[in-house]
Amino acid sequence: MTAENTLLNEIRSKFPRAGSDVNGRKRIFLDNAAGSLVLKTVADAEAKVILDYFPNVGATSWESQKNMEVIDEGRKGVQDLLNAEHKESIVSGESATGLFFHLSYTLGKTMKETDNVVITEYEHYANVSPWLELERRGVIKEVRFAKFDEETGMLDIDNLGEIADKNTKIISVAGCSNALGSKTPLDQVGKIARENDSLFAVDGVHTIQHVPVDVQELDCDFFVFSGYKLFSRRGSFMYGKKEVLEELSPYKVDPCPDYSPVKWEWGTRDHGLFAGISAVVDYLEWLGTKVEDYTKDKTSKYSGRRKSLKSALTWILEYETKLTEAMLKGIDDIPGLAQLEDVELYGLNDHKQSQLKSPTFTFNVKNTTPKEICQYIFDKHAVALLGPEDFYSRALQTYNTKVASRASLCHFNTFDEVKIFLNGIKDTVNHFK
Repeated sequence: MTAENTLLNEIRSKFPRAGSDVNGRKRIFLDNAAGSLVLKTVADAEAKVILDYFPNVGATSWESQKNMEVIDEGRKGVQDLLNAEHKESIVSGESATGLFFHLSYTLGKTMKETDNVVITEYEHYANVSPWLELERRGVIKEVRFAKFDEETGMLDIDNLGEIADKNTKIISVAGCSNALGSKTPLDQVGKIARENDSLFAVDGVHTIQHVPVDVQELDCDFFVFSGYKLFSRRGSFMYGKKEVLEELSPYKVDPCPDYSPVKWEWGTRDHGLFAGISAVVDYLEWLGTKVEDYTKDKTSKYSGRRKSLKSALTWILEYETKLTEAMLKGIDDIPGLAQLEDVELYGLNDHKQSQLKSPTFTFNVKNTTPKEICQYIFDKHAVALLGPEDFYSRALQTYNTKVASRASLCHFNTFDEVKIFLNGIKDTVNHFK
């Protein structure tokens, strides 16, 4: 057994549903983009704090004070995960959608009728509808959509540069498309934002689990991600530059303190969310210590826990690139799929460019429906996919289709699972011919 296989076995042992469901049925889980597998330590951590530290913060009891400690440690964990300068830059929320609406409404207070917002054609609607709401209400002039290449699924960065101007209040883009897997060149987007004196926001919901993130290096003003896409439970976080968070005036109840991050957090904070994310950070720190010898050349500028976290995500990035390559190469090797005669795969399909894509594959099979595809491959091959869906992504509009199927992998998936999936797709195609 190779060292990589040994490590993968260790990793999978920390996810109780990695190989079978709660009823003991063995299956392959390839629906991580809709909600990843959950760590056992996350469930344990949440159960403990909601039972033992249930009193609200601000009381004199030790349980109340422990509640506050849990929240504080969770903020520090996200701070280290993103390499943020201040823990006060970390805001919690119910969902990424809620946080983006919160952000759009807050920025709407400062916008003019001549302003515009720039996003992309492959955004999740969590990063579309909040900005369109400002346009519909006449708060801003318009929302502008940067195009992407239909064949490769990659953002047309020149087009984004052309549609951004001095009236662009914010450029808000996905780090990775949740439908196509396409990785956005965030450094180039950030440069365009700075050239136009625009704010720069990143929807990191489909990014945080796949690539190492450094918000200082990105120089983004906001970065949003969800816990349940990062091996945890429902709930989300938003990083904001401290000075930007302080300058803005979000909607809040009157008694709420007027400083960040609490002025951004509606209602009672969910300490279970913070306990869960702390457990995720602990897991990634553990993984980082396992792989640090392989990643030290790429993480030398970090130290302590931040170095371990970057080591873990750097290894994940490299391993998932291999998974993506194996998937695309496997499609090339299967008769009928190689020329996409029977399967329409949206976005990048060149295995030699697998580094440009997270392991996310959205497709349709001819002569059948996404529902039939997903049901057949689950019943016959025990592979769990998502479909029929649009994945709340605007991307499918570009391909003139409303629904599709999606296979989405994470670092706990294996090459054997890729082979089983590909054989399942081959069988599915033949079955519906």
